[in-house]
Amino acid sequence: MSAPVKNRTAHAGSPQIEICDVRIPPIGLAGTLRIPENAAALVAFAHGSGSSRFSPRNMEVAEGLNRQGFGTLLFDLLTSEEESDRANVFDIALLAERLIDAVIWLERESPASRFRLGLFGSSTGAAAALVAAARLGDRISAVVSRGGRPDLAGNFLEQVQTPTLLIVGGTDFGVIELNEEALMRLKGPKALEIVPGASHLFPEPGALNAVIDHAARWFSRYLTASTDRL
Repeated sequence: MSAPVKNRTAHAGSPQIEICDVRIPPIGLAGTLRIPENAAALVAFAHGSGSSRFSPRNMEVAEGLNRQGFGTLLFDLLTSEEESDRANVFDIALLAERLIDAVIWLERESPASRFRLGLFGSSTGAAAALVAAARLGDRISAVVSRGGRPDLAGNFLEQVQTPTLLIVGGTDFGVIELNEEALMRLKGPKALEIVPGASHLFPEPGALNAVIDHAARWFSRYLTASTDRL
């Protein structure tokens, strides 16, 4: 069992947020769990391309979701030793397995065990999120991909019944087409949102805010609909 190792509370803004530094079994991956008061659900993040739980873009999206009442888990999918081998960044099976480990911990041992779960993936992490959703079935209620490579999920795409939103930048040529092709292969409720003028990392003014808005609406629809707020 891995319990939170430190607790602190963020008072700025609304709602008040409990922040826990955690270690996720079985290998003790480091993570940050943020739970707003009156949270409705929780979203676990799967970063990609070697980013850590401190990815500024994912942190900004997570904080945006916190402000709208969603708990979030940002964690390192790879150990520091594993990160030194770039092949691990593209090992979708390994990344998906780590994400599944995190979901199991969230369900069984974490302070967020009562919440319905969603996944948010970026870059190669989007493929890991889709593989995890295919394997976990209705244990995952929604998936959102930001600038992702869902095509790397391979044959798992046809097994995904989970409601999935793909978000792509309007100038991210090549990745747009890969997302369009992946969208056709998904079997559950699905949508593609293209953010005008945004490139792959969404650095343009307002681009990440658009991502947050799209993601929050999707998660609100599929994580909190027909359920009481917890």
